[in-house]
Amino acid sequence: MSLFFRWLALTIAVWVATAIVPGITYDRKQDLLVASLVLSILNAFVKPLLRVISLPFIIVTFGFFLLVINALLMVLTSWLVKGFHVKWFWPAVLGSLVVSLVSIFLGYSDRRSARPRIVVDPPSANPPPSSTSRQGPPPGKGPIIDV
Repeated sequence: MSLFFRWLALTIAVWVATAIVPGITYDRKQDLLVASLVLSILNAFVKPLLRVISLPFIIVTFGFFLLVINALLMVLTSWLVKGFHVKWFWPAVLGSLVVSLVSIFLGYSDRRSARPRIVVDPPSANPPPSSTSRQGPPPGKGPIIDV
């Protein structure tokens, strides 16, 4: 069910991008749905690989190269889905920025879990040793190490 809501949020984000950005259009509603499905698949499988390959560019540009990666994925989606059209690079950059902002607003994230996981160790059967059950000499009374 979570995947459905993530896909729905991405579909809404792509729809907003087509409404705002000139140069990004779709022919039918089905094309928009398929385009958002293809974009989510590309985000899941191709985007991590592109991030690793282009890591030096991402570091040098302080993360702005991620917009280029997102734009390339949007152009690739346009190439794969015949009813979804992206004119070329600059509409794709602006569209990827709109999709990112709307996705953040709707709570969609391409990470598996946006919430931090807190792990609590269960209490052990053996409690930690107390200060009275120390092994060895008290502080300052042990062997001296001369260097």
